[in-house]
Amino acid sequence: MAFSAFSFLSLFSPAAVMSLADPTSDTTPFFSDDSEAEGSEEPGAGPSQHREVEEPASGVSSMRSVFTVIVLCFINLLNYMDRFTVAGVLPDIEQYFGINDGKSGLLQTVFICSYMVLAPVFGYLGDRYNRKVIMSVGIGFWSVVTLASSYMPREYFWLLLLTRGLVGVGEASYSTIAPTIIADLYIKERRTQMLSVFYFAIPVGSGLGYIVGSKVDDMAGDWHWALRVTPALGLVAVVLLLFVVKEPKRGAIEARPEHTLQRTSWLGDMKALCRNPSFVLSTFGFTAVAFVTGSLALWAPAFLFRAAVFTGERPPCIKGPCDTSDSLYFGIITVVSGILGVASGAEVSRRLRLRTPKADPLVCALGLLLSAPFLYLAIVFAQASPTATYVFIFLGETFLSMNWAIVADILLYVVVPTRRATAEAFQIVLSHLLGDAGSPYLIGLVSDSLKQTDSYLWQFRSLQLSLLTCTFVAVGGGAFFLATALFIEKDRQRAANYTPSGERYVKESVESKHR
Repeated sequence: MAFSAFSFLSLFSPAAVMSLADPTSDTTPFFSDDSEAEGSEEPGAGPSQHREVEEPASGVSSMRSVFTVIVLCFINLLNYMDRFTVAGVLPDIEQYFGINDGKSGLLQTVFICSYMVLAPVFGYLGDRYNRKVIMSVGIGFWSVVTLASSYMPREYFWLLLLTRGLVGVGEASYSTIAPTIIADLYIKERRTQMLSVFYFAIPVGSGLGYIVGSKVDDMAGDWHWALRVTPALGLVAVVLLLFVVKEPKRGAIEARPEHTLQRTSWLGDMKALCRNPSFVLSTFGFTAVAFVTGSLALWAPAFLFRAAVFTGERPPCIKGPCDTSDSLYFGIITVVSGILGVASGAEVSRRLRLRTPKADPLVCALGLLLSAPFLYLAIVFAQASPTATYVFIFLGETFLSMNWAIVADILLYVVVPTRRATAEAFQIVLSHLLGDAGSPYLIGLVSDSLKQTDSYLWQFRSLQLSLLTCTFVAVGGGAFFLATALFIEKDRQRAANYTPSGERYVKESVESKHR
């Protein structure tokens, strides 16, 4: 990531130093609707003053923009690391509380449900108030609640469910807002690159959740300690967020001189989003991704462990701590396949854009359609060949991960800047409502219903049959992305040429014709 000599030296000019030191240049007052973002200029700044110091349109220097993305990536990594630490020690949790597959699935479901319900609230706030303050409060709350969840006694499984649900508050405050900050710092290819870096944190954080959870459990001999790693790092993240990240001006980097972006009502935003075919169809496609990843994230390590117990390769978990080697291997696969998938998805999309403007949804569709057969083979081969199973899981997760950065980029270029946090929230709600909010619980419930006896055979077989659902959902998601390709060009142009005054003029003209 290279910077010009002028950009680097400008950081140390007196005006730049004063800008960094001036608190008013950093953030919008939280309890104010007057955003610094909509491309407004400070009164009294004459033309000569603008020529002396050429501040970026976003209001954030190039170097600080990079630091901002790094901090946001670190927090995103922690979010997903915490989310999947529970999955890494799930056999221990099941043994400790004496719960079945259905109740185990609830651990992920209650978290996703609270995350899903609160996402629109934070999306609304993120489009109107200071995003840095919102994220700082949310992440601080998340750290405290996560730490509290590690002290639940075995008689109070419902308290563990409650605290896991409250963790969704912090994640909702961050996930809806962070991509919009990156969107206000970069445009076009540079934005795609930075979003790819940001979404690397999803597979890496998820994999580290399994790895750290399993290794801390092994070293401490107690699964509770696995849940105490991310809260400490979360407090470090809050400090970095407060002192490193600078709030950019909303939409200023891509605002056109002939008009100023203006906010509309929440109802108006929702109506506009529902009339946006590319946004709606890509959201349904991403819902399929969420369903599959949510199911695999919670159940894959437990499924692999049960397969090993059934074939006699590992002893059953009668008294903790349980064997967590499958969580460790699955975590490593998730990290490597995620990095490879996100990077290859972004690169294939970049190259394909030279041939067709429909590249992004086509790459997303390709990723899902290719992941389905490999995931099917991984589930079927679990009892016959562990090596083949891990190879197929690696390939399936690699193709599945091709979607992450591209879906986010689609949303950002088919939705105008003043509606992006709301669009992020809407996408989170829908994708989780129909995706990973219910899929872990649904997989566990189907597994319990198929289980004819409590033997090791049926503990493995029932979960195997239940997980096959994911392969068919992946095919359906590919179909939604193929449909997105039919509308992507038109919707992208509409967002690029959007003018609030023009929209009102068209509406008034139509109404006058009917009078």
